[in-house]
Amino acid sequence: MSRKCQVTGKKANNGYAVSHSHRRTKKLQQVNLQWKKIWWPEGNRWVRLKLSTKAIKTIQKKGLQAVAQEAGLNLNHY
Repeated sequence: MSRKCQVTGKKANNGYAVSHSHRRTKKLQQVNLQWKKIWWPEGNRWVRLKLSTKAIKTIQKKGLQAVAQEAGLNLNHY
């Protein structure tokens, strides 16, 4: 599985590491991804998703069902 959030679609970003002398080297800024088991009340079971920390906060605020519908995610497959 790729390093991508299943809800928000966030993935790595290309950027520069800039030294004190302002020399630039390419670097990859990865997303803070976590495997998370979340209780899904509508399905009456646990769902295991790879989520960014931003997505975890959003799920805590709005609820899993609402966030999955916005993302077009079918929770029966997870």
